[in-house]
Amino acid sequence: MGDQPSSTPPDYHNVLGITKGASIRDVAKAYKSLVMRWHPDKHPVSNKIEAEAKFKAINEAYGVYTFIHIYIYIYIYICTHTYKQEDQSMYGVHDHGDNGGGGSRGDEYTTSNDFFKHRSVDNHFSSTPSPLSKSASRRNNSSTVFPTSLPKSISRRSTNSIMFSHSARRKPPPIEKKLECTLEELCNGCIKKIKITRDVVTNTGIIVQEEELLRIKVKPGWKKGTKITFEGMGDERPGTLPADITFLIAEKRHPLFKREGDELVLAIEIPLVKALTGCTLSIPLLGGEKMSLLLDDIIYPGYEKIIPDQGMPNPKEQGRRGDLRIKFLIIFPKQLSDEQRTDILNLLQDSF
Repeated sequence: MGDQPSSTPPDYHNVLGITKGASIRDVAKAYKSLVMRWHPDKHPVSNKIEAEAKFKAINEAYGVYTFIHIYIYIYIYICTHTYKQEDQSMYGVHDHGDNGGGGSRGDEYTTSNDFFKHRSVDNHFSSTPSPLSKSASRRNNSSTVFPTSLPKSISRRSTNSIMFSHSARRKPPPIEKKLECTLEELCNGCIKKIKITRDVVTNTGIIVQEEELLRIKVKPGWKKGTKITFEGMGDERPGTLPADITFLIAEKRHPLFKREGDELVLAIEIPLVKALTGCTLSIPLLGGEKMSLLLDDIIYPGYEKIIPDQGMPNPKEQGRRGDLRIKFLIIFPKQLSDEQRTDILNLLQDSF
């Protein structure tokens, strides 16, 4: 006679070594470990009977656990689906918004060190002007109107739900423009006013041109590539959302200074005799001032002098500035007489 299946299913909690509140992941992990441990092929002949019995009990326990949880999932799905259908049939209007059913949230402003963005968040049901509202403004999409009551011919319990939905309007990619700034403007900060002309769709569907004045507050320390975005300030087209306009900071080339992060680099020419004997130089600063710099070191190729806190501001740390690095370009004489060569040789031959 073959083995008869047990009439009572095994206690899968004890067989799998799990608690009653264990998650599906814990059960699967325990099952995988036990199956690998008690697989009959991994045990000698003397222990094969016990391994086969445990292996069978492990698989039966896992099967019982899986069946119970699948049954629970199906039951929950049926109950939820039935409740949802009745609820939708009761009210007949479906909300396709993604803000959780709240009211108007007003305007939201997103601000970071390199990105300014303003976007308008409309009413819970609004996305595009609805044909149900005759007074909808072309510049305001939050005036969607719904009928105050349903026709009497429509049953309150009808399964044919009435849905008020809006077709999604495509938004073109942002329009990028360069905003050139001098190092002085990026160091001290400034206000940039930019006038743009854009196409606007009127209430009658006619496209007209309007002028807009955009105001950009450049903060001290902004770097090349910083983005400032004005949402919805691009051209309007029927059936589409207006594009965003993004300005990218670009640094104008400076005649004296070069920017490297928060540091400024200044190249100074110095004659060979001053490089060897020392001197006092007048150093220009970015703000237009000058400072006196005493050099008592020997200036050699690659030598740099660091002036603290005379670089660019750090936009993330108020009051902190980078350094000014001075590089020296040594001017060598192009011609020397024989007598000069002899004198230089006599002076320098014992120095090396």
